[in-house]
Amino acid sequence: MKNRNLEAQFSLFPVDPASEVPPDDAASDGTELVSFRELVPEISDTGYLTHAIYAYPAKFIPQIVRYAINTYTKEGDWIVDPFAGSGTVGVEAYLCKRNAVLLDLNLLLNHIMPLKVYRGKEILSEASLSKLLAGMQKSNDRFTPAWSNVAYWYAPEILEVLSQYWGFINKADAGIYAAIIKAALLKVGKRFSYTEDRTPKLARSKRKLNAIEELLKANWREQLDEMLQRLSLKTLKDLNDFMVYTQQHHVEDLGQVEFHGGVDSSGVAVPRVCDALITSPPYLQAQEYIRSTKMDLFWLGHTEEEVQALSRLEIPYRKPDRVIQTKTLDKVQEMLTRDDLRKRLDSYFCHTVNALENSMNQLKPNAAACIFVGNPRIDGITVEIWRILVEYFTERGWTFEKVYEDRIKTRKLFGARKNKNPDGMKSEFLLVLRKKAICQTTAQPSEPLLQDAADSLPAPKTSPGSDAS
Repeated sequence: MKNRNLEAQFSLFPVDPASEVPPDDAASDGTELVSFRELVPEISDTGYLTHAIYAYPAKFIPQIVRYAINTYTKEGDWIVDPFAGSGTVGVEAYLCKRNAVLLDLNLLLNHIMPLKVYRGKEILSEASLSKLLAGMQKSNDRFTPAWSNVAYWYAPEILEVLSQYWGFINKADAGIYAAIIKAALLKVGKRFSYTEDRTPKLARSKRKLNAIEELLKANWREQLDEMLQRLSLKTLKDLNDFMVYTQQHHVEDLGQVEFHGGVDSSGVAVPRVCDALITSPPYLQAQEYIRSTKMDLFWLGHTEEEVQALSRLEIPYRKPDRVIQTKTLDKVQEMLTRDDLRKRLDSYFCHTVNALENSMNQLKPNAAACIFVGNPRIDGITVEIWRILVEYFTERGWTFEKVYEDRIKTRKLFGARKNKNPDGMKSEFLLVLRKKAICQTTAQPSEPLLQDAADSLPAPKTSPGSDAS
C-alpha cells in the first residue's frame, strides 16, 4: 500500500541518518533474522496516511504490525493491543479490514484515534481550514492549561499567543477542522516551548533556552503561524488520502476500532473475545509515556489531578504485586549489584506480564499473541525480554511458535546519554506465542472498563462539521 505522493513527514523526534548499524548476517540464538521493511514493501513510509499526525515516543512501526496482521489474522478478526500508544495497531487493523480493541494508560489515545481513523465521507476543504486558521489570529478568547508550571515552559509572549489560539479553537464549532488544528497546535506548542523537542521526555535544556531567546529577537510569530498552517494542511491532506484509500479499498467493509485511553490494561476487562494480540510493551528503560506527553494532555484540557493519578500507575512508580520468576530473569537478577535495579526489573515484569496475561486470557484457542520487544541492557547486562516471556508463558500452557529478529537500521542517540549501553539496542524482536485450549493463569481478576473511557469509534460521518476530537 504505497502512498507515493506523501510529503516528508514532520518528526518531533528526528532520526540521525548517520547512526547506521553495521550489517550482520548472524541472528541471535534461537531467532529468525528478518527485515520487516523488506517483508512488507507496500509500506515504504512509516508515517504514511495518518500514522504521523500525532508525535509519540517509541512508535510501533506499521510494517511490523502489517506483517503480524497478514500472517496471523484474517479479515473480520478482532485484535487486542493492551499497550496501544499512538494507535498503530488500530490504524493498520482498520486498513486491513480487521477490528481492534485498544487499551492504554495514556489519555492521549482518546484524542488520537478519532483523527487517525477518520470515518468521514466528504473530501475536506483547504479553504475551510484556512478560514479557521485566519480567524484564530483575530480571536480575543483565551485558554490556559490547568497546569501550575505552564509558565515555566514558555516565554510569556509565546504562551499568550498559544493561549489565544487554543481559546479560539476550543470554542469554534468546526468539527474535524478544529481537530486538525489541535493536532498541529500540539506539535507547535512543543517546538516553541523551552522543552528539548529533540528528545521525548519533558525537560528544559540550555540549547532550547538559547534557541527561544534568539527566536524572540526575530519574526517568531510569523514562524509559529507558518508552522501551524503547514502542519494543519499536511494533516488535512493525510485525512483526504486516508478517506480516498479506504473508499477505494473497503467500500462498506469498514472495521471497528474501540479505544479506551486512561485505563490500566492489567486490571480492566477486555470487552470481547479476540482472535489475536499484537502489541509492543513499554521499553524497560523508557516507561514514562505520561511524563513525555503531559504537555499535550494539559493543552487538551486535562487537569493536574488526572495526569498525576495516571503517572503514578506508570511502571517506574508502581510496586509489584507479585514477583515474576523464570530461569533467564533469575539469572539476570543474580548478576545485578544494585537493589534499585532489581526492584525496577520486578516492577517491569510484574506489570507488563499482568497486562499481557489479562488480554491474552481473552484470546480464542489457537490464537496468536505477537509481542514486539527489545533486549535492553541494565547495568551493562543484556535482558532478553522475549526469552523471559517465552519461559513464563510456556510454563503456563502457551506454545512457543517463533521469534523474529529485526536489526535496527537507524536510531537517534543523544549526546547527554550516560549509561553502560551508549550504542543503544541493535535488534528488536517479534515473539509469537500460540494459545492452547487450556492455559493456566495467575493474572489478577479484571475490573470493568472505566466509565469515562472512550467507546468505539463513532459511526461514519457524512458531514465534516461533526466534532472528531
